[in-house]
Amino acid sequence: MANRIILNETSYFGWNARENLALEIKKRKFQNILVVTDETLMSCGVTKKVLDCLDEAQISYHVFDKVKPNPTIKNCHEGIAKCQEVKADAIVCVGGGSVIDTAKCIGIVVENPEFYDINSLEGTADTKNKSLPIIALPTTAGTAAEVTINYVITDEENVVKRVCVDPNDIPVLAIIDTELMAGMPKMTAAATGLDALTHAMEGYITKAHWEMTDMFHLKSMALTYKNLEGAVNKDRESLDNMGLSQYIAGMGFSNVGLGIVHSMAHQLGATYDIAHGIACALFLPYVLEWNAVACPERFRDMAVAFGLDVQNKSDQECVSLVVDAVRTLETRLGVPQHLSELNVKKEDFSVMASKALIDPCTGGNPREVTKEDIMALLEKAY
Repeated sequence: MANRIILNETSYFGWNARENLALEIKKRKFQNILVVTDETLMSCGVTKKVLDCLDEAQISYHVFDKVKPNPTIKNCHEGIAKCQEVKADAIVCVGGGSVIDTAKCIGIVVENPEFYDINSLEGTADTKNKSLPIIALPTTAGTAAEVTINYVITDEENVVKRVCVDPNDIPVLAIIDTELMAGMPKMTAAATGLDALTHAMEGYITKAHWEMTDMFHLKSMALTYKNLEGAVNKDRESLDNMGLSQYIAGMGFSNVGLGIVHSMAHQLGATYDIAHGIACALFLPYVLEWNAVACPERFRDMAVAFGLDVQNKSDQECVSLVVDAVRTLETRLGVPQHLSELNVKKEDFSVMASKALIDPCTGGNPREVTKEDIMALLEKAY
């Protein structure tokens, strides 16, 4: 069976990389832009840095700034209506994963209106047309939504996240301008960076991994482990490296899938509206330890990527090294380590476990999993 890689047509990286935005828009002959962002980024001036580029180049645009964390179907419908109202021919999205995911949903539905319900986009929907062209400028160093074929939308009625996987949704252009990431609050920087680490680690042990994605994931692990704390503390070189690291992880996992850290995190986010990066970080060490029995030899390579000493160590000792390193990093960054810290109720475990079991990410997990296994992991993480 052939292995497949899908990536952006073009990407720019580095401080002030947005200076290429207007040139690319004019080269592609886009005439009427919908800027998708959120109110926080508008109020703190981050989106303005991008709008200034459009203003200076006299490019026509309209703004939709109603994206919320863990965006919902209703949220997307509002964006779709705005896009159709202004007759946009392209979308520029400025924000984290929630903003870029919303932009992807808008772009797909506008060009494939038969999927307006959005629930039917879950999994690998058979969309016929490419999304309205999307240019993505991430403001967080974590989700890599600008280079993936995935997006996640919350079905608020059924309290579940819909994971959509569609090659037609990938942005035509990604601009990873680390100056736009520099204003992240420390906890946001920590959480999104740990999401990037989760992508790399889950992608490295997923069932579908292969040589090219292994290369991406190991490099991303090395960069994140070395640079995340510096990026949280606003060191510019570390920010540049985290912008690159999260993108590299996206190049990998987008093409081979993830595992049950994400399956469980999706349900925690849908049920309690908890930030995705926080949810992933909380579950990561518990699930790594549980999955190790299926692929212990892979932990040696992960330990090496972290710069840990594996000489004369057994596979199981390497597992312990990696899990302990993740826990230590998360402790230093101050992210929650237990569900009880987030006021999660044990009576919700059964429903969350049932939904996690059928989440699209579960199929990629290296170890076969049951509802009882997930329940046990939730208990351990409590």
